[in-house]
Amino acid sequence: MILNIRTSDTNKAVVSELTRRMFPQGQSENIISRIALAYSISRGERLDLSTIKNSQGKEYKEETLFGGNKAYYVALICQHYGIHKEDLNLPRYLKMHIDDGLERLNKIFADNRNYTGLDFLIEHIERGSESLEEVEVGKPAPNNNQTVTKGYFAGPLTLQFGHTLDDARKPIRVVLNDTNVRSNAHLAVAGNSGTGKTQFALDLLRQFVENSNGGINFLYLDFKGLKQDDVKAMKPFFDRTKTTFINAPEKAFPLNPLTFIDNVNEKNRLMGISKFVDIIATYAPRMGATQIQQLKDATKEAFARQKGGAYPSLRDISECLFEVTGGKADTLTQIMSSLSDYELFATKTDPKASFLNQNYYFSLSGDLDRTIRFTASFLAIYYVYNTFMSMENAPVTNGVQALRYVLLIDEAHVLFKDKKSKELLESILREIRSKGVAVVLLSQGIEEFNQPTFDFSSMCANAVLLEINDRLNLKPMSRFLGLGDAETRLLGQSMSKIQKGQAVTNVKEFKRGELFEVEQYWK
Repeated sequence: MILNIRTSDTNKAVVSELTRRMFPQGQSENIISRIALAYSISRGERLDLSTIKNSQGKEYKEETLFGGNKAYYVALICQHYGIHKEDLNLPRYLKMHIDDGLERLNKIFADNRNYTGLDFLIEHIERGSESLEEVEVGKPAPNNNQTVTKGYFAGPLTLQFGHTLDDARKPIRVVLNDTNVRSNAHLAVAGNSGTGKTQFALDLLRQFVENSNGGINFLYLDFKGLKQDDVKAMKPFFDRTKTTFINAPEKAFPLNPLTFIDNVNEKNRLMGISKFVDIIATYAPRMGATQIQQLKDATKEAFARQKGGAYPSLRDISECLFEVTGGKADTLTQIMSSLSDYELFATKTDPKASFLNQNYYFSLSGDLDRTIRFTASFLAIYYVYNTFMSMENAPVTNGVQALRYVLLIDEAHVLFKDKKSKELLESILREIRSKGVAVVLLSQGIEEFNQPTFDFSSMCANAVLLEINDRLNLKPMSRFLGLGDAETRLLGQSMSKIQKGQAVTNVKEFKRGELFEVEQYWK
C-alpha cells in the first residue's frame, strides 16, 4: 500500500514554523512530521476517523515522510488500533496522528518561547520505555488512581531578588514564571555559610506565599536539621507564612511515602513497588540482589494484606521483611527497622489530604544516621516528583506559566553526590516545570552543579551566586551563571570585592555579573 499523506491546510504553516523552532540549524520538514506522529501515538489516545481534517496542506510522499522506516511507523499504527497493515483506513489514521501531533507540538512551543527542540526530545521521546518492573530512579511511576489535587496561581509572579548597591537602591524584580523571558522557574543559589543565602531563600518563600495569596505552597527540605536556637529564630517566618515545622524524629512528617504507588492497577503497582525498592537500595550500603528481591517480596505482601484501598506503612513492610528473611539481621533489615522505629513518616494518612496543600519545613536531625537521612529525604522528594507528574500540566496563558508549588532543597551539594541522585534531580528539573513546580536548590559551592555529564545549573534558568570559597576561579562560576566572555570579566571584578549579603545573578532583569544586595528575611 502506497502511503502518501497530506496534512490539513492549517498545519502547512505549522510544519515550517515547528521545523524552524525545533531545528534552528536546519532540517528538512519531514522530520517534524515523524516526531509529530510518534508524539501523538505516545499520548495513548485513539482518534475518531469521523474527525479527520482536510488534506489541503503539506504533501509528503511515502519515501520522504518515512525515510526508509515505513515498517516501523506502520507497526505503531497497527498495534495502536489493532488493525492489519493492509487495512484501508491505515493512511487515514497516519494522517490524523500527524495532524494531531503537529497541533499539540505547536501549542507546546507557542506557550513556551524558550523551550527548545532538544528540551522536547529529551523530555518526551524516551518516556514509557521502561519494562514492567525496571523503572529508573529518575523516572516517575505511573499512578492512574491518584486522588491528590493541587490548585495553582495563574498570574505573573513577581519576586524581588534585591536592590542595586548605588544610592538609588533600585529594586530588582523578576517575573519568575514568564516563559517569554525564561524557560523555567527553577533557581540555584550558592554561597558559603553566613553569606545570607538562607535568609535570601526564606524571603523568596515568603514572597511566593504572599504574592500568590497563598495559592503557592512549599516544602523546605533541611537535610542537616535545625538546632533549638535556630527554631526559635525561625518562628517569625513560620508564623508569617503559616508553615508547619516538623522536627524529625521528634514528630512524624504527615506523609506515607508509599502513597505515590497506584494500589489499584496491578501493573502500575508493581512498577511503583520497584521504584520504592530502588530508592531504598540506592542508600542502603552493600545491598545485594537477594536483599532487593526480599524487600520487593515483603512490599508486595504488605500491599496484599491491606483492605479497602488502604496503604501499608513502612512499619508494615518492615514486619513483612522480618518474616521473609526469617529475622536475619543485615543492612536491609536494619535500615527498614530504623525508618519504621524512628517514625519519620506518619503511619496512616489520608491520601486525599496531601501535605502539598500546606507549607512545611521538614528538618531531619543531624543526630540521625546519614543513611537514614538520605533515604528519608529521597522518599519525600520522590513523592513530590511522582505526585505532580501524575497531574495535568499547569496552564500557560499569554506566556505566563501557572505555579503550584516550590520544592526547596537545602544542602543540595551533599544530597545529590550519588549518581542515581543526580539522575533523579535531572528528571525533576527537566520534567516537573510543566506541572507548575519551581525547584530551589541551595548549596555552599557550585562544583556539584557543574557536572561533566550533565550541567544542573543549565536546567535552572535562574542562578544567584553569593560569596564562595573559590571565588577567584572564574571558569566554574561563569558556567554556573551561564555568562559570556564580557560578562565573565565583570563577574571577576565583582567577586573580588563581594561582601556578605551581596551576590551576582544571571537574571535578565539586572546586569549579569554585577553585584547587588540580596533580599533577606530578617531585614
